[in-house]
Amino acid sequence: MKPKLAAAVLATTFAASPAWAAGEDGPDPLLAQLVARLEAQEARILELERQLQAAELPAEAPGTVQAAPPAAARTASEDARAGDAGNRDTALAQADGADAPPTRVNLSGDLRLRYEHNGSDNDAPDDGRAVLRARLRAAYEVNEWLALGGQVVTGSQDDPNTADVTLGNFNDDLEISLDQAFLHLSRGGLELWGGKFPQVFRRTDLVWDGDVSPQGVAVRYRAPLAEGVSLGATGMYFPIERSVAGPDSTMTGAQVELAATASGWSAALAAAYYDYSLGSVASADAGDFRGNLRDLSGAYLSDFGLVDVIARLDAQPWGERWPVTVTADYVRNLGAATADDSGYSVAVALGRSQDAGDWRFGYAYTRAEADAVFAAFSHDNINLSTNYRMHAATADYVYREGIVLNATLYLYRPDSPLHAGTADPEDLLSRLRLNALFRF
Repeated sequence: MKPKLAAAVLATTFAASPAWAAGEDGPDPLLAQLVARLEAQEARILELERQLQAAELPAEAPGTVQAAPPAAARTASEDARAGDAGNRDTALAQADGADAPPTRVNLSGDLRLRYEHNGSDNDAPDDGRAVLRARLRAAYEVNEWLALGGQVVTGSQDDPNTADVTLGNFNDDLEISLDQAFLHLSRGGLELWGGKFPQVFRRTDLVWDGDVSPQGVAVRYRAPLAEGVSLGATGMYFPIERSVAGPDSTMTGAQVELAATASGWSAALAAAYYDYSLGSVASADAGDFRGNLRDLSGAYLSDFGLVDVIARLDAQPWGERWPVTVTADYVRNLGAATADDSGYSVAVALGRSQDAGDWRFGYAYTRAEADAVFAAFSHDNINLSTNYRMHAATADYVYREGIVLNATLYLYRPDSPLHAGTADPEDLLSRLRLNALFRF
């Protein structure tokens, strides 16, 4: 028995004994008082005992966690029990209706494995290669209007329009680059990007390769005009090359887009102007100049002020799994120093690549003259970035969620013999790509 409890019992016993003795020969009023006093003290003793037990061995109530002993006195098993209690507390709090903390970090990415075969009639022997591309994206939602994002990719840091790596080079390790790092603000119909961010313009590969991540600042505003109809405007300031000895190289671009959506179809018409000011090209290499014409000093022959008009129509004449998409793109370089200043593409696609079992088939024809586009940021699907005529046929099959199998065939030749260089302008070139894309 605990010391305090024993003392209380002894005190009660000694106080009650005289009363019992005085009441042995008959009823005594004092006896009744003593009995009542004894009962009250017994009740008090029971309460003291309950309090002592509660202080030394607290009962675990549902939804509560026991106080942990000092860290120095805790064993591994005690740590585990404390963690279990914390987990139970969290689960019970959620079961009681408390909201779980929101998931603010989103991760996504993809891995693409490719076999590519290049064929030629006369210029060179056929060639095959294995290609790998990997991308990992992360986005952190700071609050309802601010998010931070980034992307890590494989591929050369000096080649902004591809993340492909040719397997070989005596098993050298892969080069990894920070391709994107940006903030994104969104308030109502207004959006703002800053840093190195995903492409914000409506585009095709004729003008902008899908791997190009612009840098600088961009803003977009969309406003509804009527039910299912909206008007949007996008602007971008794109620093390309900084020079301390002279003028910088920059691009200032703007695009206006009218979009309409109704049951079973949607359409969009976008017109853009991209004004390049190329004051410095010190860090440009052969992969940046590519097919554009250059003067005797090695600089660009033309200025680049591109007018780009894109139209797109989506319809579902055969249901959701077999939509039809038609896309047309026309570009003209108003700053060209040559008559080879324009290009266009027309593409048709049937089907989709969304759910397991989906099929998608496509065909496109593209023609681009030598200075129609700024080659540093245009597509790299074939060896010719400008001055080409190209047929492209594609087939996609979604094997299961997150796994897409693709076959793409390009047939192309130089457009103008004057700018074909050592290539035979009558030589029909081919490129076959077999892709397995894994995404999450």
